[in-house]
Amino acid sequence: MGVINETNQQYYAGAQGFTVENPLGQSDFTFTFDTDLVFGSYNSTELDYALNNFKLYASNDGGITYSEYSDPYTVEGNTVKLAGALGTSKILVCQLKRLDGGSYGNREAYGNTTEQNYGSYEYITLNDVVNNFIIAYVGAGKLIPSVKRTDLVFHAKRALQEFSYDTLKSIKSQELTIPPNLSVVIPQDYVNYVRMSWIDMAGVQRIIYPANNLTDSPYRTPVQDSQGVPTQDVFGNNIQGTSITEERWKSNNVLEGEFNASVDWCGFDWGYGGMWNDGRGQLYGIDPQYSQVNGWFNMNDREGKISFSSNLVGKLIILEYISDGLAYDMDSRIPKLAEAALYAYLSHAVIASRINQPEYIVQRLKREASSKLRNAKIRLSNIKLDEIAQVMRGKSKWIKH
Repeated sequence: MGVINETNQQYYAGAQGFTVENPLGQSDFTFTFDTDLVFGSYNSTELDYALNNFKLYASNDGGITYSEYSDPYTVEGNTVKLAGALGTSKILVCQLKRLDGGSYGNREAYGNTTEQNYGSYEYITLNDVVNNFIIAYVGAGKLIPSVKRTDLVFHAKRALQEFSYDTLKSIKSQELTIPPNLSVVIPQDYVNYVRMSWIDMAGVQRIIYPANNLTDSPYRTPVQDSQGVPTQDVFGNNIQGTSITEERWKSNNVLEGEFNASVDWCGFDWGYGGMWNDGRGQLYGIDPQYSQVNGWFNMNDREGKISFSSNLVGKLIILEYISDGLAYDMDSRIPKLAEAALYAYLSHAVIASRINQPEYIVQRLKREASSKLRNAKIRLSNIKLDEIAQVMRGKSKWIKH
């Protein structure tokens, strides 16, 4: 039996239809998308209607024309229950919505549907990993005679966290615009940043570098009295003020600072104090971290934001960051190339957490988990010989003096 459950129409068009052949009609329709139906309301005039991730369409002329189904209905699981039976020879279609709503039968106007499970065959959910592990590894005569599902879920989540940091393809990205206050909010599932870049008019990425040695965002900003002693409120807590460091950084034009040694095409640089200086032949010993004009960013942990230098205001940026893979609970997706490594991690974690286990078994499982994790990293590194050859072309050219 195959593991693909959706038809081509379900996967590519995000739609599934039923033609009623029962002379008495039909009121219950069970849809088999990999994406679960989310139901808010059948009434398009209610706010909860926007929560639906699907729309229903009906056709009375054999599928030539469709109109949205507006009569009352409810949803139980993935089964749509109509208040009244749909007559014979009529067609009911469930259309998974685009981000802008979608419209069945009008693809020229609305394009293809946006479905959550595009490309999902390369992944397996954390919930399926736990279920498969119980079937294959737990039971009489197996490595683990018995284990609580809650214990497996705990170890599986910890495995996903560890794998997300350096093994899985867990890098996410957001396209943002820098507002006048030069700060953007850290994403909800953020763990650490990978890369920050702004996008020019040609769509090319320009790397933004961290301002680690230029400025900082203090975590506490206590208000001091004339003697330099922090002052307290009526509850005895230190009164916090605004950061003077951050205000000075925001008001500073970083392209006019003395730390900027970037040189334009004609050999001049914009020196400190707004004076044009002849920069030809003066770049010996330049500090590479400052010799760029793409701007800087720093993490503002106090406000939970990312702050940027003043030359980036209004710029379109892409923030690439790492998540721990647990933001969406047991629906987290794991590449199938790392599935075996996850099973090996669970085996070792369960056995190692129990008392009176033979040490040679614990060590064997540990070595197996390490080996499969290494294999998973190699597989997920996505190394292609043709791409390596393309990059290495020209690396052996002589440099002319």
